[in-house]
Amino acid sequence: MATISCWSAKGGSGTTVVAIALATMRGREPESGGSLLVDLAGDCPSALGLPEPSGPGVSEWLTAGGEVPPDALRRLEIEVSPDISLLSLGRTAMEGVASPDRVQQLLEQLALDPRDTIFDLGRVTTGAGLIMEPLARLAAGADQSLLVTRACFLSLRRALASPVRPTGIVLVTEEGRALGRREVEDILGVPVIAEVPLDSSVARAVDAGTLGMRMPRGLERSLRHAA
Repeated sequence: MATISCWSAKGGSGTTVVAIALATMRGREPESGGSLLVDLAGDCPSALGLPEPSGPGVSEWLTAGGEVPPDALRRLEIEVSPDISLLSLGRTAMEGVASPDRVQQLLEQLALDPRDTIFDLGRVTTGAGLIMEPLARLAAGADQSLLVTRACFLSLRRALASPVRPTGIVLVTEEGRALGRREVEDILGVPVIAEVPLDSSVARAVDAGTLGMRMPRGLERSLRHAA
């Protein structure tokens, strides 16, 4: 089924919220068979109200090399609900080395899964602005590559410098910004497919760990064209 990557060029943009919301919406569609949420940023368990995983996750699978078979991924999954399974980050930071072949193998393996797969990649650059190659490859290799960004010049400048070209933008909007949808589309040359206003109810759901169980209606309405 479809693979969707949610990523940002600057921290604090909201990729985890968008990824969980899309996984929830996709997972409960009739005859979808559920969805798989792949967490490469490390924040999904907390936002979903789950204990912090202590075992290996997708980062260990990526860095293990060919001695760990593709079907081992399934054994690493955590059931969030009847509709959503989580493949957690694990104990290895994604700054670690994962070969391009292993990243491609992950994409190919998940493309065979009957469920839709949503990646929460978080920021694909380091604090110094350097590209983290495994994350960039996953962002670019998904069927749908969604840049989650605010209408912030610094965020847009980093996105423009990134080698990853998104297929669409999820724009997080807030009052008082000089830039709007049209300016963001003009700067990046990519369509905005959803506008998500900053909403205190979303922040409360994340803090309470209930985002996957009781998604705020405004968030679902905002993302209906992206799901």
